[in-house]
Amino acid sequence: MSLRGFHIFFLTVVTVFFALVAAWGWTAGSSQDASFWKNVAIVCTITAVVTPAYGVVFIKKAKKLYR
Repeated sequence: MSLRGFHIFFLTVVTVFFALVAAWGWTAGSSQDASFWKNVAIVCTITAVVTPAYGVVFIKKAKKLYR
């Protein structure tokens, strides 16, 4: 697997991980320490949205580098 392929795979895994942790944070916030889980959910949601955007930028940049 190339470094580019691994990078895309890693970004996909990270996005899924943060989306699942964000969902967990939003649901766990009602039962336990609400402020902590709300903060975890907010950070994970932002990261789950920003990571694919970075992936698109990376793919465009990698296409230019490997031409």
